[in-house]
Amino acid sequence: MKSLLLLFAAMAIAATAPLARAQGAPAQQPPTVSSVLDAHYSIVEREVVSAAEAMPEEKYGFAPTNGEFKGVRTFGEEVKHIAYANHIFFGPLLGETIDAKSIEENANGPAALKTKAEIVQYLKDSFALGHRALSEITAENQVTPLAKPVFPFLSTRLAIASIGTWHPMDHYGQMVEYLRMNGIVPPASRPRPPQTPSSQPKPQK
Repeated sequence: MKSLLLLFAAMAIAATAPLARAQGAPAQQPPTVSSVLDAHYSIVEREVVSAAEAMPEEKYGFAPTNGEFKGVRTFGEEVKHIAYANHIFFGPLLGETIDAKSIEENANGPAALKTKAEIVQYLKDSFALGHRALSEITAENQVTPLAKPVFPFLSTRLAIASIGTWHPMDHYGQMVEYLRMNGIVPPASRPRPPQTPSSQPKPQK
């Protein structure tokens, strides 16, 4: 359903483009590799960050314990893991040094981060890192082999952009489960309020 909504939104934008041009609005820039990747990454960022912000701080230590949930990450650890992985993926493109041997030990992110505010800020900063890295991907360098990839499957910028976009959604699904188990509807799943005529943009004369 969410994919259909995104498709309809894109169709609506395309349909209004001729009207915008007729009204004298500046023409949109043609898409680039980085702009397309960044647009998709922004969708992921909005859903993940809004879910992290929706969970109350006292529930950041929550983790299911029944059945096959035994031993899983807490909600806060899920958020920190996403952020830490963003650094693993995108950091080397911006000069960060990643020690592959310590990744498994630090998979849940910095242990020093305890509060919701600290964890959410760490998440936001990691997405900002991703945006900066994506802005440097071009048609010319997207599949150029990297000299020292952290892992073989991260050997090109396009591969990094791909996993950097879908990996957070792996864990977003778990965050959604945790939110709903605590009676919270994820912000991205909440119905949008109907638009009233007064809230819709007025055509220019």
